Amino acid sequence: MAAPKRGRSASAQSKPGRSLALILIAIAALTGGMFLSGHKTPRLGIDLAGGTSITLKAKADQGSAINKANMDTAVDIMNRRVNGLGVSEAEVQTQGNDNIIVNIPKGTNSKEAQQQVGTTAKLYFRPVLLQEASAPAGSPSPSASTSGGSSPKPGASPSSSSSAKEKATSSGSSSPNATATSQGRPVTDALKAGSPSPSGSPSGSGKPSASPSASGSGSGDAKQLQAQFAALDCTKPTDRAKAGKDAKPGDSTVACGQVDGNWYKYLLGPAGVDGTEVKKAQAVFDTQGAAGWQVQMTFTKTGANKFADITGQLAQKQKPQNEFGIVLDGEVVSSPFVQQAITGGQAEISGSFKQEEAQSLANMLSYGALPLSFQEQSVTTVTAALGGEQLHAGLVAGAIGLALVVIYLVVYYRGLSIVAMASLLVSAILTYLIMTLLGPAINFALNLPAVCGAIVAIGITADSFIVYFERIRDEIREGRSLRPAVERAWPRARRTILVSDFVSFLAAAVLFIVTVGKVQGFAFTLGLTTVLDVVVVFFFTKPLMTVLARRKFFADGHKWSGLDPKSLGAKPPLRRTRRPAGPTAGPVDPKEA
Repeated sequence: MAAPKRGRSASAQSKPGRSLALILIAIAALTGGMFLSGHKTPRLGIDLAGGTSITLKAKADQGSAINKANMDTAVDIMNRRVNGLGVSEAEVQTQGNDNIIVNIPKGTNSKEAQQQVGTTAKLYFRPVLLQEASAPAGSPSPSASTSGGSSPKPGASPSSSSSAKEKATSSGSSSPNATATSQGRPVTDALKAGSPSPSGSPSGSGKPSASPSASGSGSGDAKQLQAQFAALDCTKPTDRAKAGKDAKPGDSTVACGQVDGNWYKYLLGPAGVDGTEVKKAQAVFDTQGAAGWQVQMTFTKTGANKFADITGQLAQKQKPQNEFGIVLDGEVVSSPFVQQAITGGQAEISGSFKQEEAQSLANMLSYGALPLSFQEQSVTTVTAALGGEQLHAGLVAGAIGLALVVIYLVVYYRGLSIVAMASLLVSAILTYLIMTLLGPAINFALNLPAVCGAIVAIGITADSFIVYFERIRDEIREGRSLRPAVERAWPRARRTILVSDFVSFLAAAVLFIVTVGKVQGFAFTLGLTTVLDVVVVFFFTKPLMTVLARRKFFADGHKWSGLDPKSLGAKPPLRRTRRPAGPTAGPVDPKEA
């Protein structure tokens, strides 16, 4: 049984080229993936790339209080909101009892993320009573008839209205002309038509509430709304800042919305569905039809019932009163119209969406509802100058440390330092390629603590080589030649390396789990480089050492190889002689006894 085992071992040892070829193929594949992804450098965090720091102050709403639970919920939703846009290394954390600090690094979607984080009030679905293009005071009002024409609608698409429809029947029915818009009805007619109540009559009953407010507001409130709508000029920032911001869910209100740089004003009824009742929203591409990008929504059980009620009532009305406005922080972000009652808790919003527009709307629907309202206290632009200086200092320190390691290896291990430096180079290449690919894959961004983790990894990797080299030198000291010494030293060194790397990886994993923010970058990089250390030692260092052991320079123990038996104090081969047993044995020395 022992002979076949030695044969398999010899066969594996004779083909180290397979492992070397495998790691070279992996490097080539990762390099190709890097160029295909279009990212040739790792993504940088806010401390290296710069970005924006936003301070938000919480305000207590009706029915909600400023406490730790609500603040933690708000932090979690804001985190998911910015990460849903693909913004990496965004930091959202509380400061004091009622402040939240949001740090958004400079990047592709950082500007949009800044806008959505600053939009921190609650999300509502409100029926549209009237919509008009906003114009400065004193200018002519929009035409009261738009038959045969269209005006842009707020929402995801500048040139089209959206349509809401049942998911179950979306593939079998076509939506009305997406360019149909509001009829420009006078305010008084819109108010007389009434608005659906959040808990209105069942779908298809055709009995809208008689009041435009659903909160019992009288004619005085209706006249006040008319005056607000007539006076509202959404082109003015001061008017936009006030429109709809303090409206209660049960009251009618006015609001503004923007499309393609143009502002529009809305008269909206009471909220039919709360944003907290949207269970999930996602942007999907319709591969089987011509709808293009869509936003699919799934409601909670309570939200599904409310949505069925309000869509059943809106479907019986004429434009624009068959539309509902999706209102976030007092601004209409989309205003789809309804074809029919939508039951079952699932719906789609379709139109001429672009991918970014659909994803943005889905992100708002998913993460738009916060337990508190927030007021923007300050917005500060963070430059990368300080981080750049710290990075430069860190890189200098890393270069000095690496140079000292190389000098030590050359002086102490001589020829073996070639193996160590080649292994360090392979480890550095793999680390760079993987960090670059992780940017678009999981939104990983390189920050200063992550750079520190990579520098610390130099010592961990060098330690693995030293353990293996010392095991080989121990075998040579015992009188063995280089080739068997390389193979006998490997099992012992392998166990030590795995135990050491496991401890380092465990520490990195625990640190990653229990910490937040930038410290996680340090832990992630440390864990990644520890795993790569195992890969490099097993698939590069050991096979390379096996190949070099066959070369005369190392095999003969040249004095510059680092494996000279004489300089290592190698013992001559030991030959034991058996002592005669039985009566012929000589007297036993009392000292030996």
